[in-house]
Amino acid sequence: MVGLLGVLVSMLASCVAIHMEGAGSHSMFTCEAITIRMCQGLTYNSTFMPNLLNHYDQQTAALAMEPFHPMVNLQCSADLRPFLCALYAPVCTEYGRVTLPCRRLCQRARRDCYKLMDIFGVSWPEEMECNRFPDCDDPYPRPVDLLSTSLSTEESPMSVQRDYGFWCPRELKVEPELGYSFLGVRDCSPPCPNMFFRRDELLFARYFIGVVSIVCLSATLFTFLTFLIDVARFRYPERPIIFYAVCYMMVSLVYFLGFLLDDRVACNAASPGRFRAATITQGSHNKACTLLFMALYFFTMAGSVWWVVLTITWFLAAVPKWGSEAIEKKALLFHVAAWGVPGTLTITLMAMNKVEGDGISGVCFVGLYDLHALWWFLLAPLCVNVLVGVVLLLAGIAALNRVRMEIPLEKENQDKLVKFMIRIGVFSVLYLAPLLTVIGCYLYEQSSRPVWETTWVTEHCRDYHIPCPFQVLQSSRPDLTLFLLKYLMLLVVGIPSVFWVGSKKTCFEWASFFHGHRRKDSVVNGSRQVLQEPDFSQLLLREPVAPVARKSRGTSTQGTSTHASSTHLAMLDEPPSRSTSHAGSIRSKSASCHGSLHHSRDGRYTACSFRGAEEHLPYGSLPRLHDQANHCSANRLDSQSRHNSTQRLDSRHSSIRDLSNTTQAVQITPGNGIHCVVEEDGAMA
Repeated sequence: MVGLLGVLVSMLASCVAIHMEGAGSHSMFTCEAITIRMCQGLTYNSTFMPNLLNHYDQQTAALAMEPFHPMVNLQCSADLRPFLCALYAPVCTEYGRVTLPCRRLCQRARRDCYKLMDIFGVSWPEEMECNRFPDCDDPYPRPVDLLSTSLSTEESPMSVQRDYGFWCPRELKVEPELGYSFLGVRDCSPPCPNMFFRRDELLFARYFIGVVSIVCLSATLFTFLTFLIDVARFRYPERPIIFYAVCYMMVSLVYFLGFLLDDRVACNAASPGRFRAATITQGSHNKACTLLFMALYFFTMAGSVWWVVLTITWFLAAVPKWGSEAIEKKALLFHVAAWGVPGTLTITLMAMNKVEGDGISGVCFVGLYDLHALWWFLLAPLCVNVLVGVVLLLAGIAALNRVRMEIPLEKENQDKLVKFMIRIGVFSVLYLAPLLTVIGCYLYEQSSRPVWETTWVTEHCRDYHIPCPFQVLQSSRPDLTLFLLKYLMLLVVGIPSVFWVGSKKTCFEWASFFHGHRRKDSVVNGSRQVLQEPDFSQLLLREPVAPVARKSRGTSTQGTSTHASSTHLAMLDEPPSRSTSHAGSIRSKSASCHGSLHHSRDGRYTACSFRGAEEHLPYGSLPRLHDQANHCSANRLDSQSRHNSTQRLDSRHSSIRDLSNTTQAVQITPGNGIHCVVEEDGAMA
């Protein structure tokens, strides 16, 4: 009794409800002879599978009928056997036409055998409830069902169209504990390496992805190494470009590893002894696949978030005029967002077991077969990041253009600001064009994949001995070019970082690095300082005729706002040719004055004029400089004569002290030219 109950429970678990109002059917079924012993010897001798209870073959149906054997053998009702065979081995009529038993037949069989079933502990299955069948009182099968299919022209009201859906072939079945699913069927996995393309197409795609990944890896690695050579050069707001390049460097590395690993990670090995073909890896049971997925998805999302952070920093520098230090104070928040959001999404996908192997590239990713995961965990985040980034980018460019139009700048600085705006625009286009192409490829793939899958089932249903689709209205196969374009744009999106760091200064730093020395006390160091801390606040705030007296770097942290950060952006990576001489004028003139101190016969150091008086000074100061230099020279000669006549040095120590005090000898007066003043310890005679 307990055994019969256990068999019944297993039968109920393997059966599903009868769909009385199905919308389709299968056209590739063929009639097969009845092999179920209980149903042999009836008025018909052919059936089709799957049956009305969705049993895949007659062996499964015969196993599910075993609990009813005692009632049939004891002949509790003459209607029980025809009714059971109508469900488990229905008569094979024309393709796509299913004939259901009448409700009266069901009611008589249940009423006559109910007590005997209760004795044997067998309950009436829910799938066999009599109200599920048409209200009629005809025998089964009806005489019209036994006629030739060519004579049946009108659909009977007791016949329905059914679509059996996708049945997982035996070759693609996997262990239930793995949690795989394919086309909505559990414990099933797609064939590997790919269900849509031939071997030669996959081989070409694999080498194509490998070459592109090497190129992208080289470009992003160059950007990162350039940053390591001179870390202080890349400050905010351009610092996120470095992290963005690091993210896509890791993405390229993962794809390169997929090229080297071939199908060993993305696919489960075939098991011919168990009639199992190679299938796509799913879930997190494969550790290598999980690691590749974590790295690829995490850094793909992080690179997208760092792009948004980059537009935020540009917006803060251009609109509210934040300085580099003020933006850098928010760096912790930027890192939390850029690494925390992708990390949360990655952990969520692993918890949901959404990892899928990619038979084309050899890596593991998300949304390759699960369209819901593709939309919510890939398309939606990328679309949101692009939208936010474009809005902030346009606002920042508009603010820079307003600065250029409203604030009077010298032509040189106007040109630099325009070049910087063009640079931002080109960099943004080089990033957004590939990313938008990737999003477009994913959207097209999401909309076309159901048709591709139906076409694949139609083409392989006979090979796998599974039901073929019924009434296929549209069929198409994917083009390999679409997938190659998607992988190309996924990798190329990291290359624009090279465009940003590429400059004469980068070439010079690499040349210095390979020569094994860094000239920190030369003109190069001065140019680097100008490039890192450009003096644009004074250029924006001063009057057109007022010379620059000192540097000022405004931030918004103290409630003050300047336009320094807007033009600071334009000077981040200018060549050192013109900036060096302009920014280092004070320092060079101080050194010239110090070097031209005259050592008199009595051992004293006296003041002198600048030897570089003919150097270029802004705002037409050259004629005035000659007059002041002559005046300074006359004063120096007169002062020297008086000193020679009234004072003498008695010790070498006092001379050295006088020399050290000459550091205070330079004073810049915008209105009176340049004077050299030497302060001595002794009294002036």
